[in-house]
Amino acid sequence: MNCLVVDDNIIALTVMKKLISMASGLTVVGECVDALTAYEQLQTNSADLLFLDIEMPDMSGIDLVKSLGDKRPMVIFTTSTTDYAAEAFDLNVVDFLIKPVTPARFLIAVEKAKRMLLTKSLNQTDKDDEFVFIRDSNIVRRLKVNDILYMEAQGDYVRINVADGDYSIHSSLKSVEEKLSKNTFVRVHRSFIVNVSKIDTIEGGTLIVNRKIVPVSDAYRSGLYRRMQIL
Repeated sequence: MNCLVVDDNIIALTVMKKLISMASGLTVVGECVDALTAYEQLQTNSADLLFLDIEMPDMSGIDLVKSLGDKRPMVIFTTSTTDYAAEAFDLNVVDFLIKPVTPARFLIAVEKAKRMLLTKSLNQTDKDDEFVFIRDSNIVRRLKVNDILYMEAQGDYVRINVADGDYSIHSSLKSVEEKLSKNTFVRVHRSFIVNVSKIDTIEGGTLIVNRKIVPVSDAYRSGLYRRMQIL
C-alpha cells in the first residue's frame, strides 16, 4: 500500500516512516508537515493509506479528512491525546493511534487497513462483474452494467448507450429505472438516465458522457449534484 505521512513534528514523522519501512507491503510515497500541503499533494498523487496527525496549525487532521470527502484514502490518525477519538471514529477511519506509537500497536492498525483494502477490492470486482439481460429485437443479450453510459427514452422504447454502440429495448424509462441500482444510475431528465461514474463534465443544462451531450433538467439537477459528491 502506498502511504502518505502527515505530521508537523519532525521526530514523530521520522518515527512513523521507520515503522512503515519495517512493515511488509507498505511504501512511503510522500511526507508533509502540514495538512494544507497534504491536501494539495492528494489532488495529484494517489495514496492508499494516510498516517495523519490531528493537532496541526492552520488545518487539523480532522479538517483535512472532512475536506477530502469520500474520495479520500484510508486514514489512520496519530495523536498525543484521546480527546479526539470519538470525532475521529465518526469519520470511519481505520484506527486511532496514541503517540508514542509502539510497533505492536502499529501493526494491528496496518492489518486493519489491509483487510479494509481487500474488502474494497472484492466489492469493486463484484461491481465490475454486475450484468443485466436485455431483449434487443429477438435477441436476449448479456450486458455489463459498468459498460452502460446512459439510457434515453424514445417513445415506447429505451435506447441503451454503450461505448461502442447502442441497443433498443421495448420498455418505459420508468420501468427500467426501477430495476437499476440507485448507487450507479441517476435520472437527469425525464428522458435520460446516466451512469454517474461515466460523467466527464457538467455545465449549465448539459453534461458530457463519452463525448456525447446529455440534457439536464432543473427538476433533476439537485439530485444529480448530490450523487456526484462535488467538493
